[in-house]
Amino acid sequence: MVMRGYIYRGRKPVHWSPSSRTALAEAELEYSENHVSKSIYAAFKITSPSNSGLLDEFLPNVCLAIWTTTPWTIPANAVVAVNPELSYAVVELQSLLESESTSGGKQRKLGSILSSGNEKPFIIVASDLVSVLESKWGVKLVIRKSFPGSVLEYCRYLHPVNGNECSVVIGGDYITTESGTGLVHTAPGHGQEDYLTGLKYGLPIVSPVDDEGNFTAEAGQFSGLSVLGAGNAAVVKYLDEHVSLILEEPYKHKYPYDWRSKEPTIFRATEQWFASVDGFRDAALDAIKRVTWVPSQGENRIVNMISGRSDWCISRQRTWGVPIPVFYHVDTQEPLITEKTIEHIKGIVSEKGSDAWWYMPTEELLPEKYRDKASEYRKGTDTMDVWFDSGSSWAAVSAKRDGLNFPADVYLEGSDQHRGWFQSSLLTSIATTGKAPYSSVITHGFVLDEEGFKMSKSVGNVVDPEKVIVGGKNSKEEPPYGADVLRLWVSSVDYTGDVLIGSQILRQMSDMYRKLRGTMRFLLANLHDWKPENSVPYSDLPKIDQYALFQLENVVASMKDGYDNYQFYKIYQITCVAQLLYYVMPYA
Repeated sequence: MVMRGYIYRGRKPVHWSPSSRTALAEAELEYSENHVSKSIYAAFKITSPSNSGLLDEFLPNVCLAIWTTTPWTIPANAVVAVNPELSYAVVELQSLLESESTSGGKQRKLGSILSSGNEKPFIIVASDLVSVLESKWGVKLVIRKSFPGSVLEYCRYLHPVNGNECSVVIGGDYITTESGTGLVHTAPGHGQEDYLTGLKYGLPIVSPVDDEGNFTAEAGQFSGLSVLGAGNAAVVKYLDEHVSLILEEPYKHKYPYDWRSKEPTIFRATEQWFASVDGFRDAALDAIKRVTWVPSQGENRIVNMISGRSDWCISRQRTWGVPIPVFYHVDTQEPLITEKTIEHIKGIVSEKGSDAWWYMPTEELLPEKYRDKASEYRKGTDTMDVWFDSGSSWAAVSAKRDGLNFPADVYLEGSDQHRGWFQSSLLTSIATTGKAPYSSVITHGFVLDEEGFKMSKSVGNVVDPEKVIVGGKNSKEEPPYGADVLRLWVSSVDYTGDVLIGSQILRQMSDMYRKLRGTMRFLLANLHDWKPENSVPYSDLPKIDQYALFQLENVVASMKDGYDNYQFYKIYQITCVAQLLYYVMPYA
């Protein structure tokens, strides 16, 4: 992928885990539905309007209203973005409304703009949000003037923390009137849309946050404070003290957490290695069409993920993992990674293992061409994203081992792997071979208890397969069902969704097993002395026998179709429920 130009090093915002001190990929995140952020509405004072003159009558007391769930990013603010297609309004703040929404006590706090006795500024918000914000802020808002968002481009406002003058710019269609104010506080070092807007306008990528999630000296008076804790609160307090805060309130929403530490993450700009997905996105989408997806909706799911994903951050800052074999010039920090350096390190790793990168000196890791300049280089300490590692397994297994096919016939994993292993395997294979590493992909759900709840040792609802087979200490409560009953349960469920198991289900499955076994014994008993030479032509058979053979042919064809399409539960239904038992038993 390096030689094809798909791998590059860049500084851009990535998911960062302060608790693990490393960048994370999307597949390494868990989203909490119950995360509560400290959200604020703040006002940034306009110092210089655009050349249209529309705002002149409101100067010098007119502000842009923004809403954010990450107040700690405001020190890194570079611009405010607007949507040129939306209508905006200058509103006058009049009397406070007596309403339940403003009497929320500890949950909601009026900022100094609303609570102080000072002259209220004029505020600019999206026109469609005026009534919503009037209710939210608990203050009468009167529209004084309306205009399109394009009018605001290149207005200048005072940065609320550092006092610099910043511009209003045109953002994308991510700016809507579904929430917020219609104006978006933009920090290119702390968000994907912010970053893209920053590139468009040539803005600096400022991110005054260190590996541990604390403000750096670049953040001035907030230096050393945790952005997810005291630092966040300190920024809100500063805005309130400097009459820039409109309202503060808790906001419950979906938020990314580190899958290992279970702690919240942040968006932070850092130097990382990336795989440029744009270089092979179309090829990946085309390859998806040629793969058989079971269930079929898996195709749409991975198509949506590949279509919308950004470049893949493949580097990690961990003390363990597969090293990224890159050297850096000591003075310029320019990375050194060429075909010769890669081939040389591949030879070393093949002989000594990947740990050789950590204990061997740089001069031995460099190919002979660079050894006389070894003192000018240092070896990198970044490790590979585990999903890049596991997503390359096809190259070490099916593509190299004798007797195995490439692409593999089937990849089988849980439904969560559309964003994990299935996707990473597809991307690495497409980028290097031009085709998918699998012909079919089967995804399954998860095993839950009889009530549909996730199994947990602490809850005590875990079903141990070994106890199902050999039984537990109390044979009445946990009887030994044997392996065949467990196998029959596996074949009976539609694995494409979550499946249930428990004592009642196992008892029912045991009953079905005994019925099936009894039926088979009856059939075999009637065949014990049968000889092929004694067979009777079909046309000479009684009608009931002809019908039986007809039904048997249907059953065999349906079973074969079930096996061919990995629909084993249909085989169970046909054999045990719908056909064999209920046809044979009445005549037995």
